Amino acid sequence: MIAGRVAFQAAMRAASADLLAAYAVAASIRLQVYPARPASLYPPTAFVDLIRESISYDGLRTRNVFAEVVVVHAEFDSKEAADQKDAFVDGFLDWVTDAVHGAGANTTVGVVETEDLPDYVPDWLPPEKQRTYYATRLTLEGLSLSG
Repeated sequence: MIAGRVAFQAAMRAASADLLAAYAVAASIRLQVYPARPASLYPPTAFVDLIRESISYDGLRTRNVFAEVVVVHAEFDSKEAADQKDAFVDGFLDWVTDAVHGAGANTTVGVVETEDLPDYVPDWLPPEKQRTYYATRLTLEGLSLSG
């Protein structure tokens, strides 16, 4: 890394996991949180599924890093699981809004998209460990400007 530059993708991955873990503690949720895909799933579990980035140049270099987080709520989408998911998403959105500089002082972070995944299957696990889960994908966007 060049001195003075931000390792922004790493900062967004860490911030995503930190925000999830801190929210879970504040909301008294027993949530397992991982900065990448875990070797096994035991709901409730959250992890950074992927990182993508768009970059533009208009005098300044603008980096938009998107961390897609999956929150696995339960093995199926019962009314109870859906209610827990709704409460989690609503609370987490507010939590992240209050922590806008969660990825660094010269950056902003916010949740820009949510999506229910009622038939989520973790395809990276061996077939004998694959189950169908009720999950949510949250997209956190981080913004960093540099000269």
